[in-house]
Amino acid sequence: MNYSFEYLDIILLAMIAGFIFLRLRGILGKKSGYEDDISNSFPHDMPEMKTAKKPNYRSFDETAKKDFIEGAKMAYETIITNFSKGSIKEIKSLLDKKVLNQFQEAISNREKNGIKSETTFIGINSAEIKNHEQKGNMLEVTVDFISEIISCNRDKDSKILTGDPEKVKKVYDTWRFSKNLNSNDPNWLLIETNI
Repeated sequence: MNYSFEYLDIILLAMIAGFIFLRLRGILGKKSGYEDDISNSFPHDMPEMKTAKKPNYRSFDETAKKDFIEGAKMAYETIITNFSKGSIKEIKSLLDKKVLNQFQEAISNREKNGIKSETTFIGINSAEIKNHEQKGNMLEVTVDFISEIISCNRDKDSKILTGDPEKVKKVYDTWRFSKNLNSNDPNWLLIETNI
């Protein structure tokens, strides 16, 4: 009596299955016998991976010098901008105790006198190693920086005391950095400015 509906269900399911099969075949394709052998498409030997040469600070080779200069540029910009903002916490790990004390004193003098420092760091034109020497386990490197900065100091009434907020000036700095060769700490410490 209701046998016709059962046959219709089976026919309908068969049509859906056939439609799905044809769609999959259209998307995935079919094997025609002309496929490339995938094992010939890729080289069998893995190319040698070039590992980056680790800087040797004991001999202060070219790799070490290049690595040092990249880090020194980042440290220079970070120290200049944070000193200007008075954010000594941000650069504390980059400063020797003597330099840290000098910076803290300069920042507190600025604050005591109501002076606001404004600095816009434009960029570093050059950073060159002037000399380097090893003293026991300590390696000290002196760097000449030439940078471009816009800076001025304002009093509490925003009157300009020094500098020009519209003028880019070229700044020449010589800084000395130090690193303990036995330490795993990658940071160098700034031990002297304006040498």
